[in-house]
Amino acid sequence: MIQGKWFPQGSDLSEALSVRSAVFGRGLDELDSQAQNVVVYLDEVPAASGRLWWQDGSFWLGDIGVLEACRGKKLGDLVLRLLLFKAQSHYAREVRLCAPPETEGFFSRLGFREARAAEQAVEMFLPGDEIELDSCKSCRKAGCPNRKES
Repeated sequence: MIQGKWFPQGSDLSEALSVRSAVFGRGLDELDSQAQNVVVYLDEVPAASGRLWWQDGSFWLGDIGVLEACRGKKLGDLVLRLLLFKAQSHYAREVRLCAPPETEGFFSRLGFREARAAEQAVEMFLPGDEIELDSCKSCRKAGCPNRKES
């Protein structure tokens, strides 16, 4: 069973940090006092996490990661959608993130566009009014029963 759980500021972040440490090799930092974290569980075990915070007029996403043994199950996509849903529910004007260049395609599938590129990271943004969480609208599967043909 797959479940998601939110951890607001001031919560015990040990489960979110277990994923972050395994994926990124980092633990608690100064952003955690400002961020809301989400953890996705696979069979009641923390398998993926990410965080959302407000800074300089935008919502920011960060540390979206999935344990290596749990990859390929769309858990990273679920974390991203949960973070975007939370931003959207707070009437986000814009959502931003910095990520390694090789992950740009993962974020662009949901509408993120490049703002700035650097050697180590790409900064991307998504206007709040363009957040689209309905995956069926972009589904390309022929004959999918959930897809409404125009």
